[in-house]
Amino acid sequence: MHEKSIAQLSAGLKAGEFSSTELVGHYLGRIESTDESLNSFVTVSRDLALQQAEAADRRIRKGNAGPLTGIPVAHKDIFCTDGVKTSCGSRMLDNFIAPYDATLVSRLGDAGAVMLGKTNMDEFAMGSSNETSYYGPVRNPWDADLVPGGSSGGSAAAVSARLCAGATGTDTGGSIRQPAALCGITGLKPTYGRVSRYGMIAFASSLDQGGTLTRSAEDAALLLQAMAGFDPRDSTSAEEPVPDYAATLEADISGLRIGLPKEYFGEGLDPGVGDAVLAAVDEYRGMGAGVVEISLPNTRLAVPTYYVVAPAECSSNLSRFDGVRFGHRCEAPKNLEDMYMRSRGEGFGAEVKRRILIGTYALSAGYYDAYYLKAQQIRQLISDDFRQAFAKVDVIMGPTSPTTAFAIGERTDDPVTMYLSDIYTIAVNLAGLPGISVPTALVGGKPAGLQIIGNYFQEAKLLNVAHRLQQATDWHLAVPEGM
Repeated sequence: MHEKSIAQLSAGLKAGEFSSTELVGHYLGRIESTDESLNSFVTVSRDLALQQAEAADRRIRKGNAGPLTGIPVAHKDIFCTDGVKTSCGSRMLDNFIAPYDATLVSRLGDAGAVMLGKTNMDEFAMGSSNETSYYGPVRNPWDADLVPGGSSGGSAAAVSARLCAGATGTDTGGSIRQPAALCGITGLKPTYGRVSRYGMIAFASSLDQGGTLTRSAEDAALLLQAMAGFDPRDSTSAEEPVPDYAATLEADISGLRIGLPKEYFGEGLDPGVGDAVLAAVDEYRGMGAGVVEISLPNTRLAVPTYYVVAPAECSSNLSRFDGVRFGHRCEAPKNLEDMYMRSRGEGFGAEVKRRILIGTYALSAGYYDAYYLKAQQIRQLISDDFRQAFAKVDVIMGPTSPTTAFAIGERTDDPVTMYLSDIYTIAVNLAGLPGISVPTALVGGKPAGLQIIGNYFQEAKLLNVAHRLQQATDWHLAVPEGM
């Protein structure tokens, strides 16, 4: 059963080929037998999953099931889940049981999806390799010595290893798309505001966006359909109509205008990854699409801009974790100042501390104008680059990550090299645009990803373009050995 897509599982459930209880039991068995070597889950909610599966079976028998009824999914451990630990991959929240569901979680629950558990992640979503988690690194199903990418690496690894039918993630600078590329699956980051951030523990509020990790664009469309839409509890939620994403998957793409940024194919790109991306672009040429070279001149400024804006916002957002109201508190504090200092010192890991310090410095008196304000001005220039490009093309394509998965521990002592892992994805978050990563041909036996970037609220177009590639190729069907 784990070899089937969400769409196939949905059809099987409605046809009575198997029940949701049987399906969920099958996936729980796979997690138990396989995940010890991957470490992709922080929490497995077995009892809750079986209860939800039984409810889904009743709904199916009554004939009022939807496309996601009875489908087993997993949630990144950054989304609050009522009565289930929500740790954010940190010691700081190791004892936190969320008292409510995030909007994304409740909407998928209302659609009948079954939650198998919560997936491992870089601490507070800060990382590009899933090595900063308090619970240890996640391992790539394609090779356990390699990273799966981060920060949604637990979700990506779980989907890649067929431990769930689909999973949620968050993307602040590439944290859905990059692990999707490194694990050989499809990762969709919607337009900022398309999916509610209510109940998603904040890292950088102007950049964070929830999205999907699935085997295919078709599966991503089914999950996004349930997740998307305005939420009055989220002040950044967009009041934009939600189209029927599945209805336009098969639309003809002849005449599609594809832009290839020259900045995405220069120094730093692994030649094998570049060739795999261009092979995918050739597939689109064969479908009647046109390809033109474009320029995004401020791309080179995206990484330094991000690493001022994101740490500044993280410094503000993480100030609430102080040992007073919830989360980790140090033992026997001498006074209030000692409690603050030791609780935060013990609760946060090295990468989180690094970003808090950078952000606090950038926001401090005398440096705000020189760093944070300047970064926001450059952010606007990056957005303008995309606006000018979309006046000429329908979508932009390029590599998702400059390399395939690297070895665990290879870059942990070099933060700058680690940060450059997201060089092709960060600008999309700074501009608030939607992007999707889909698998290309394997490079040296390891997955690589094609990134497709769309204009604001053009998720339907991205899913259509991605789906047509997956109809024409079988790259997305590749499975790690033994999975």
